[in-house]
Amino acid sequence: MPEHSSTDTRDMDSDSTLTNQLLIAMPGMLDPNFSTTVTLICEHNDSGALGIIINRPLNLKLSGLFEQLSVDGADAYVASRPVVAGGPVGTERGFVLHDKGHRFENTLTVSNDINLTLSRDVIDAMATGTGPEKALVAIGYAGWEPGQLEAEMLANAWLNVTATPELVFDTPFEKRWDSAARLLGIDIASISPDAGHA
Repeated sequence: MPEHSSTDTRDMDSDSTLTNQLLIAMPGMLDPNFSTTVTLICEHNDSGALGIIINRPLNLKLSGLFEQLSVDGADAYVASRPVVAGGPVGTERGFVLHDKGHRFENTLTVSNDINLTLSRDVIDAMATGTGPEKALVAIGYAGWEPGQLEAEMLANAWLNVTATPELVFDTPFEKRWDSAARLLGIDIASISPDAGHA
């Protein structure tokens, strides 16, 4: 059992939202944007859902992002960290998943352990080495219209499990899909790609 409580401070009934859930793409997922992905749902309400894919590293380090943003003198360790493809929507924008303890101009609370910041100030703080200790920088996001994600869940496109900071920040990228499924006690590699399609 996870050590942390599943209760949080959001107004929505926890049974009606997928916020702070990891969506694990089923082996039969045909959309190449989501095949073998793990997506952290950062916001889910009557307006739809927003998520960040957490296991698609790009051939881009933060140093390249700092360069594009004209950030000089960046901390070398931070600059060497990878950037992930967060999803097919808004690929001109950056999103930072990070641990608690830092608040920035445009920060959304995902859980007691994870925030999502959409403003530039988090990147500047990271560059100077004063940003969050644990962080994952993504380009783009995954978005769903109202009711769309619920329909995909009913169609067995995804498994879901409560996110853990360890999986979001520490697990090697290539192990995240399998590790997320193992949180449910499932060996995802053993599931037939035809599951759920009678």
